[in-house]
Amino acid sequence: MLHGGDLSWAIERFGGAESDWLDLSTGINPHAYPLETGVSGPAWRNLPGQAGLDHLIGAARKAYDCPESLALVAGPGTQILISQIPYLLPEGPVALCGPTYTSHASAFTRAGRTPEEVSTPHALPDRAKIAVIVNPNNPDGRLTDPQSLLAIARELTERGGALVLDEAFADVMPGASLLPHITDENVVVLRSFGKFFGLAGLRLGFMAARPSLARQMSERLDSWAVSGPAQEIGRAALNDKDWQQVMVRQLADEMADLTICLGENGLGVFGGTPLYALAGHRDAHKLHDALARQHIWTRVFDYAPTWIRFGLPGSAEGLRRLAQALAEAQKAL
Repeated sequence: MLHGGDLSWAIERFGGAESDWLDLSTGINPHAYPLETGVSGPAWRNLPGQAGLDHLIGAARKAYDCPESLALVAGPGTQILISQIPYLLPEGPVALCGPTYTSHASAFTRAGRTPEEVSTPHALPDRAKIAVIVNPNNPDGRLTDPQSLLAIARELTERGGALVLDEAFADVMPGASLLPHITDENVVVLRSFGKFFGLAGLRLGFMAARPSLARQMSERLDSWAVSGPAQEIGRAALNDKDWQQVMVRQLADEMADLTICLGENGLGVFGGTPLYALAGHRDAHKLHDALARQHIWTRVFDYAPTWIRFGLPGSAEGLRRLAQALAEAQKAL
């Protein structure tokens, strides 16, 4: 499965060393949570303990405003959780609101449950037992309000089904999360750690769900699913509200600058979040290649040939480099 953030293919095709590239192919915060405090020696030497995991879960529960009716499971990234969810849900037709993050459809297909794609959360078929919604959506940033999602969750619960809600980018959009509004609805909520905190390599993610389903997921993950260093770093970052508030404002400012840069160079931004901008261009794939020849890596989509996605450059220098490369690419096109 193709994802952003792996420059090996780009280097093989367009040359250069990894340090030569400006990688804008992901929606990962370029300003990672600071790790000056380091990780304790025991976290490296010892097997991860239950106490450390409990502290991490407690920090996540508070940070995400997770209701008491739901249990919280920590795993080595949400990708692993996505792959296991189809095996834990009730039988019945699956609807997926798309186009969206392709791993959800792939996971259900591997489990023998090919989902039906619908264009909007409000167009779910009456026969659907399971609905999968990414909110805010990736790659277009479409946002569905919590009250609409709650109504969908209640309807699916009454059918004996469930709503699967991927909130991977909700950290950068305050008020977007459904978690604070859930009571007894059957909802499975995924929260990514690495995207907002800029520590994707740590591999940490969370799933909130009813206790019985959360218990099944924990059993599938088995022992020591989250490393000791991930437990310590995750707990510190999730508890650091001051850093989070400052970072949300900073990312919004940097996305405004990126949007202006893209507009000045002939690209219309029509979607995204504070971590990525989705723009339109008549020759998006050619523009992608033209930027790659200047060692700037972006994201394009086979199902939408006019779409091109840009992550944040992360610095004024990176933004200037992108602006210059876009100007050169437009001349070449």
